[in-house]
Formats: sequence, structure tokens, C-alpha cells
Amino acid sequence: MSDLWDPAGFRDRVDGVLRDFLAEQAGLLVAVDEALAPVAEQVRSSAGHGKRLRAAFCYWGWRAAGQPESDALVRAAASMELVHAAAVVHDDLIDDSALRHGLPTAHVALEAVLARHGRTGARRAARSLAMLVGDHLMVLAGRMFTDSGLPAAYLARARDLWAALARELVAGECLEILHTGGPPDTETSLKVVRYKTAKYTVEHPLLIGGLLAGATPALRDTYRAYGLPLGEAFQLRDDLLGLFGDQERTGKAALDDLRAGRPTALLAETWKAADTSQRERLRHLLGRDDLDATHLRDVRRLMLRLEAPQRVEQMIATRVERATRALDTAGTPPHARRALRELALRATDRTY
Repeated sequence: MSDLWDPAGFRDRVDGVLRDFLAEQAGLLVAVDEALAPVAEQVRSSAGHGKRLRAAFCYWGWRAAGQPESDALVRAAASMELVHAAAVVHDDLIDDSALRHGLPTAHVALEAVLARHGRTGARRAARSLAMLVGDHLMVLAGRMFTDSGLPAAYLARARDLWAALARELVAGECLEILHTGGPPDTETSLKVVRYKTAKYTVEHPLLIGGLLAGATPALRDTYRAYGLPLGEAFQLRDDLLGLFGDQERTGKAALDDLRAGRPTALLAETWKAADTSQRERLRHLLGRDDLDATHLRDVRRLMLRLEAPQRVEQMIATRVERATRALDTAGTPPHARRALRELALRATDRTY
């Protein structure tokens, strides 16, 4: 790959690496016992979708530090997508989400298979299997990273950060569970965003790429100054799309956040601006399983009336500006700065 950034070409490379690796791993599961075929299929298909942003940030963490094109680095970067795949399976299970990318989520797909085979207690068994699929994907992420082909000395530089990535991802998911159903609060929501998504989406992949490359402390500081606000902006955009996006494009149910009562910044900003009667309306809706299109329309109208989406848009714009401004003093090659600016837009200026 030349210094000209080719996002589609890079995505194809990552897709190929993931497809081959997961097919091999699914085959190893089936070799244990044919009964594992449905589980193996979920492993095989787990990373079939995505923008490959996490892999791209890892790749440019490497390239911005002056390192050349490397197939081994692409394999290491692809492992970031398996971290995401593991998080998605667990997140969908925790939130009882039915759709992801317009397809049944892992636990829903497994329940359908078990029900077709007449399994009693199919729902409970499917949820247990999905949990184990998510666990296995996280293990496979580590395996792909360590078997990438990079020198052991390079991999050792990133060992501590890899552990921090896993720890903080779990911490963020736990924080969301602990704060779900509680009083909506913007600062609390942003903390959940920071640890559940922002760090493992941008900051940690960038830093891992940089550590693998031997990036200087000053450059790693730049990665942090760019990565954290951009990761927060990414998730804030995701929250907006979750409620206001076109479900045909997002592939997710628009009512999921309301049904779960998730502590999103969008909900917190709505709550902060609402009067007593409006809060009572929200309180009546949050966490209900029977919400329909009429409820969604009412909540959207209320949020727009209170200008909550506009304030979240401003949060996004502020964070993107802060992130891209950090690149001005990066001391990185011009082609890397261009790529990181383009990635900032791809991560936050999107409709799905």
C-alpha cells in the first residue's frame, strides 16, 4: 500500500484476514464435535460487518510513527476488530437487542437454531452460548495479535496496553449496567462513553499501533489528545443514530436505548432541559418492553423541542475539532496526518 490512503482497499485486506482466520477457528470448533456447528457459525460470521475503523487507527498509529507498510501489522490491526466483535456479542446479550447490521444478533440466531431442533429452554441456552461466543472472540483477538508475525520484542511493548484495553472495556460495560435506570446525567453518560467505547475504538488502537512501532512519548501524547475526544464523538454520533437514524441503514432497532433505559448523553441532555411534566412522560416510557413507533415519534419530538440533539451535535463538533487540532503539532508525516483527519470524518460524519 502506498502513502496514498485507500480506505476501501484497506478494508478489503482486513476483511480477508478476518474471514480466513475465523473460518479456520470455526473449523477447529466443529472438529471437536459436530454439535458445535451453530456456535462455530456465530464465531465465523461475528466480524462480517463493520467499517474497520479500529484496525485503521491501529494501522495509522504504526505508519504515523514512521514505520513502513506491513502485512504482519495489518494482521495485528485486524485483531482490534475481534475485540469489537466480542464486545458486540456481549453488549447485544446484555441489552437483549434483536438486530445488529439488520441481522439477528448472536443470542437470537442461536435461539432460533435450538428451537428448530426442539430444544427445551432454548432461550436460556442460547444466551449462555452467546456469552461463551463473546468470550471466545476476545481470546481469539489475543491469539490473532500475538500470532500476527510481528517480532516478539515489538509485541511486548503493547502487552500492558492490551490488558488496559480489556480492563477498561469491561469497566465501561459495567458502568453502563450500574447506571442504567438511574437519574440521567450528562457527565455520567460521558464517562460511560469514554470507557465503554471511546478508548477501545480510537485511542487504544492508535496507541497499540504506536507502541508496536516504537513511537516516541511525545507522539503517544498526541495520539491520546486525538484519540479520546474522537472516540467520544464517535459514540455520541452512534447514540444519535440509534434514536434518530434510519433503521434500514443503521441495522439496529431505534427503540433499543429507550427500552433499556441506557444512560446516553442524548437522554441526559433531554432530561436536563425537561420540565416536571416532560420528565414524568420520559419516566413513564423508559425501560418499557412494549414501546412502539408512536412512542418513538413522541420521544423524538420532545428531544427536538428541547434541542437535545443539537447540543449533542455540538459536543461532537467540539470533540472532532479538538482531535484534529491535536494533529497540527504531531510531528507526523503529512500522509499520516491526512489519513487521520479523514478517519476522524469517517468516524463521526456518518449516517449509519
